[in-house]
Order: sequence, then C-alpha cells, then structure tokens
Amino acid sequence: MSQTLPPHKIECHVTITSSEDNAASILSNESQLSKQLIKQAMTKGAVWHTRGQNTSRLRRGKKSLKIGDELHLYYNQEVLEHQVDDAELIADLDQYSLWYKPYGMLCQGSKWGDHTTINRYAETRLTPDRPAFIIHRLDRAATGLVLIGHSKGMTAALAKLFEVRALDKYYQVIVEGNFATLATDNESNQSVTIATDVDGKSACSHATLISYDAKQNRSLVQVNIESGRKHQIRIHMASIGFPVVGDRQHGIATEDEINLQLTSCYLKFPCPITGEIKEFELPERLRPKL
Repeated sequence: MSQTLPPHKIECHVTITSSEDNAASILSNESQLSKQLIKQAMTKGAVWHTRGQNTSRLRRGKKSLKIGDELHLYYNQEVLEHQVDDAELIADLDQYSLWYKPYGMLCQGSKWGDHTTINRYAETRLTPDRPAFIIHRLDRAATGLVLIGHSKGMTAALAKLFEVRALDKYYQVIVEGNFATLATDNESNQSVTIATDVDGKSACSHATLISYDAKQNRSLVQVNIESGRKHQIRIHMASIGFPVVGDRQHGIATEDEINLQLTSCYLKFPCPITGEIKEFELPERLRPKL
C-alpha cells in the first residue's frame, strides 16, 4: 500500500510476502524513488521495520526479511535535506558522554528522520561505536550541554538524577532590557526569583545579572531552575518584562532574526559508576555574548 502526499513527501507501508527481495528494492518499487534515495533515507532514519510487536528504524538496505514483516517509509525531502552545525564532544566517559548541542540540532527525532538529533550525531562520531540515548532535552533553538547515555542502565541512572534533582545546572541567557532596573531579592548580586506557574504546574527560576550592554539595551543573565517545565526560562523571563533575545514564541519579534540566546552552561552531578562528583562548564567561546 502506498500513500502519496505532496511531491516532496511520500509515505509507504508494505507487508512482506516474499523474502527474496531486500528492503531497498521493495521500497524503491513501491515509492518510485531510486534505490539511492531509499538508502539515504534509511541512513537518516526515515525507514522503519516491524516484526511482531517490535518496530525500529531500519538502516541497512540488505537486511534479511521474513514473510509478514512490515516496512514503513516516511520520506520528506525537506526533513532529509535539513542540515545543522556539528555538535562538539566535551567529555567522553565511556558509559556516558557530554556534548555541546548547537542551534537547530534536535534532542528527539520523528518518524521522518533522526539525522539532525544529538544522539544520532553521537552514535556516528564516537570511537568506539556505541548506542546513544537521550537523558534530558534542550529546545531545538537552545544551545549548550547535553548528557548522552550509552547503555539503557546508565541512561536510567542519569535520568534519575534529573528526576530527584540531584544535579546542579545553570543557564545563561541574553535578555532585552537592563536587568539591573528590576527590583531584586538581593541588591548586592542583582538577582530575582520567579515562581509563577508554567502550564498550570509549579515552577521556580532564580535569575542573576552578569553584565549589561547599554548600547544594545540587553543584559546577560544567569538562570538556575529548581523545576524543569517546558520553555520555563523563556516564559519566566518574558513574564517579568525581560524576554530572551531571539525568542519569537514568548518574546519580541526582531528584524535581525537572531538565534535564541539561551545556553545550558554548567552541569554538576555524582557519577552513577564511581560516586565521584563530576563538574562541567561550557567553554566561554560557546556561551552567549553581548
């Protein structure tokens, strides 16, 4: 069965009736795309294989198939042609690693592909090769430190640290306006606590001024969060009148089309293997700058 969507988008679902042909050939015949395009789609995570109750991405065109298996192609030319800047390895600790995620790189793929995700980038760049699992997420438009697990057990252990808040972290953002004019909890360090709910759930952020650029009328602010609600920092900063620069959803639309100026800069946590405290700071060259 083949469903043809707009010309740049093709969706196919095929039940295998003969084990003689390979997946690339079958999908090429069904979709009328070349085998080369099918193989490229496989590499980028747009082809799926179902056997029984298990469905997973299929990346090898010559994988052996059984009668009754199903193949699924989700071909979207725009998605597959999308490119992002390279991620940067900050630390490789064998069972987990730490990366700098650039603007536009995803923390989660879709049925249409996963080639622009941070975990897929890690899988294809690390030596030796290892599976890579997402532990926590940054928005597509945000940048900064991301932890990646290389086994399901380690991923669960690190995710637990986030769940029980046994992990220290802070972000840096550039916001519109002079943050020093805001009434502060502690005038010596010009900080403020924002505790308004986000999407009906309790949320707390602590924001401290680092520096101010009068010419741009923008401030560099450090933010520590006690909770991890979606878009929490962006919503909280906008709610007190200091929207994050480049935040077109919660902030101010600008003509310069600058990227979102929100970066995860610091992580500190006990290693699940050794109990040793691990502390990582993003290099200055990768942090937001006024």
